[in-house]
Parts: sequence; C-alpha cells; structure tokens
Amino acid sequence: MHRAVRHPSRRAFLEVTGAMVAAGLITGCASDSARPGQAGPSAAATPMPVPVTGRHQAGITVPQPAQRNLLAVVADLGATVAAGPLLAELGRTIGALVAGDDRRLLGLPPGDLTVTVGVGPRLVRAAGASLPGATDLPRFSRERIAPRARGGDLLLQICAGDALLPPVVAAALLDQAGVRVRERWRQSARRGANVPIGNGLTAPRNPLGFIDGIVGPHTAAEQRRDLWLSGPPSVAGGTLAVLRRMELDLPRFAALSVAEQEAVFGRRRAGGAPLSGGTVGSVPDLGAKTPDGRYLVPVDAHARRANPTVVGTGLMLRRSYSIDEPAPGLLFISFQNDLRTFTATLTHMDTSDALLRFTTTTASATFLILPGFDRRHPLGSRLFD
Repeated sequence: MHRAVRHPSRRAFLEVTGAMVAAGLITGCASDSARPGQAGPSAAATPMPVPVTGRHQAGITVPQPAQRNLLAVVADLGATVAAGPLLAELGRTIGALVAGDDRRLLGLPPGDLTVTVGVGPRLVRAAGASLPGATDLPRFSRERIAPRARGGDLLLQICAGDALLPPVVAAALLDQAGVRVRERWRQSARRGANVPIGNGLTAPRNPLGFIDGIVGPHTAAEQRRDLWLSGPPSVAGGTLAVLRRMELDLPRFAALSVAEQEAVFGRRRAGGAPLSGGTVGSVPDLGAKTPDGRYLVPVDAHARRANPTVVGTGLMLRRSYSIDEPAPGLLFISFQNDLRTFTATLTHMDTSDALLRFTTTTASATFLILPGFDRRHPLGSRLFD
C-alpha cells in the first residue's frame, strides 16, 4: 500500500492491470451483484458519460448521485519535477480515458468515469504562500497515522459505476506519470444504496447504518457561497478537499440499542429525521426539550456538535465512501472553499462528539482541487504557468 511507484515497462503494466482487473472482478461481485431479494443492475443500462471540461472538475457535484465505486490515489512528485507540464499531460490523458480513446483501458467502456485531480499544500505554497490550499491539516485526537499516510502532493480521485474501471484507470495515469511521481497510499471504497433526502437529492447510508450527507451546499447559491473558490483567478472554480480514512468500531456500535445509536447521531436511523422531529430534510431544533428538560437532540450528538450554525462555519459537501480494507470503516471526503470549515468543525467535535468514540483516523490529507480545464486552458495551467 505504501510502496514507491516505479516507471513500469509495458509488459509490467499489462501484468499489473491484469491483476487489478481480476481484483476488480472480485470486488464487483461483492459490491454490485444482486443479493437475495434484491434486483441486480440492468445489463441494458448504460451510464451517461460525464463531461470532462468546464469551469469545475467532474467528480464533485456531478454526477448526481455519485458513482458507486471510488479509488483515491495519493502520491508525491519528485523534487525536481515541474508540476505544470505533468498536470497538463495528466489532463490530456484523463480526456482520452473518459472518451474511451486510451488503449490502456483494456477494452473497458468508460461509462460514467470521472477523474478529479488535486494538488497538496507543498505544491500550492510553491505557487503562492497565501493561496487557498497552501495550509496543511493540523493534527487531531483519535489519530493513528503512519508518516506516509499523512499529506501528499497529488490526489487522483477516480470514480465509476463499474468497479473494474478505477484500478485500471489508476494504472494508466501512473504509467503516464512514470518516475515523476511516487505513490504514498491508495484506498478503494464504495457507496451504499441511495436514500431520498428531499428536493430530488439522495444520499447513501454509512457503515453504521445512518444516512450520510444530508446537510450540505446542495443549491447553486449555497455552492457559490461555501463550495467553489471565487479567487484569486489561478484557483477560481476549484475547491478544497479533505480526505480522512477512518476505522470504525462496528461491533461496539452494533452492541448499542437503536435508541442509543440514534442518540449518537441525533437522527433516526430508519429515515434520517432529526430527533427533534420532522422529516429527513428538516433542520434540527437544537433547543427542543422533553417535558423533564432534556434536549431531544443530545448535547453530544453528532447532529449538534457538527452543526455549521453552532460551529460558525459554512457548509461542506461530503462524498463519503465505505471501506473494507485495511479495516472496516469510512473514507470521509469533504469539499469546501475554506479549510476552516473542516478544521473548526472537527475541533468542535473533538471536545464531546459521541460519534468520534467509535472512530480512529488512519490517513489524512488536504488538497486544492484544481479548476476545470479544456484544450485552451490545460489542467493546472492557471496555477503553474
């Protein structure tokens, strides 16, 4: 998982991708095959392609809902590697992969493939110390992170409905980068079934059984305010990402009664409604109390401790995924235009959020997600030219 990436020969590339396809077949059977009493995906259903070019990169707000499968690859650039030419080259390769024009797809149809690229604080600081994304994440409690699983220069977030695609696409992109990059860590993950949360939106359940991602910048106005960077021009249209891989103590959480589990989250497990009442889309009434004076949403409930109004921050967009390896848990991914949205929220949670008692963070990084690109403006050109 933490081995350095060497420039592979073409034969080695085919061997690696062949092994990845075999692994993907196993993963696909586990995550996407029909279960008893459950209809499988239609063989005739063809996912719509997702546009590569535009003001924003794909894989953040589009597609909606997000694809089922994700592979995040975090890597470092060599000390003498120029970021601009490498990113432009990766952008062209992404375009070819999404169009199905790269032979390294090994004949797989790209479908709804998206690749989202971010650069870490070291590279951002080299472009401008005051730019958004130049700040490293601080350390928090409940972390058990190996040095190579903290930080990084380059993020490749690869998402697809077909579980076979992400490892093959990652192999193609790393083959293109060659010795210019060295892999730090990677994480395969998947999303659960989507649940309607109102206004035509859906969100998946997390491994603890609760709906994940109910609150977020869902409207265009909210996204302009809290998601997308408006400036300076070199980063306008981008955003800031936080990745946190967390192990979850599933047996201990499962041992709780449903009422105790709901008290941890501050929401109903079945439908997602706040414990203060209403529907899944209702704003929690944090002042509501029982006749004997107890808060309906407990003081240490996640819905209270992570509430943006209580913390005093903007909204974060979450595209979190479930993981099986290296241990059962969650790959938390949030997008926001101010890193403080995440750091202040987690700092506030650190003091008494009941949910954190069941988590241990084993990888952590933040990245500036580059603005969208096209033929006239290659990936990363506004920042590194």
